[in-house]
Amino acid sequence: MADKDDSDWVMTPVFRVSFPHVFKATRPKGSDKDKFTLSMLFDDDADLSKLKKAATAAVKEKWGDKPPKKLKTPFLDAGDYDYEGYEDGHALVRASSIQKPGVVDQNVDPIIEESEFYPGCYARAKVRAFTYDIEGNRGVSFGLGNIQKVKDGERLGGHSKPEDDFEAVGDDDMGDESADSLFG
Repeated sequence: MADKDDSDWVMTPVFRVSFPHVFKATRPKGSDKDKFTLSMLFDDDADLSKLKKAATAAVKEKWGDKPPKKLKTPFLDAGDYDYEGYEDGHALVRASSIQKPGVVDQNVDPIIEESEFYPGCYARAKVRAFTYDIEGNRGVSFGLGNIQKVKDGERLGGHSKPEDDFEAVGDDDMGDESADSLFG
């Protein structure tokens, strides 16, 4: 049986994963609670109409036809940030939750190993728009539901895989590798 608020949930288009904190909660800057968070990078041709409709509905439910003047939007330009993979014209949308999201692969099998869901892979997520009004800080954001990884992608952040950095070694390969050094 569906949750009574299930109709509020929206499935995102496919996005590139950035800053995934979906296996262990972290405390975002300015927050007093640990949260599971995810940044979603959408190509400039992604259809965000369902997300925008959900955000608009949440704003109208809270403030009617007169939203606050300096309302913060969840739709940011990724090009405004100096991170690898953040390109001008691509949308950046963040989502968070205090509850741990389920993370599955293409076959809907649970992803257990954190290394399988990484910055640069592609996914889609179930999200729900909500408004906030905290000490004059007003806006709309997205709550994070479950996530499905849909394909691998080039890793963001310059962090290499250990299997790319090393070769297998045997006991004979463990010799002393002294080199010229200023430090003896």
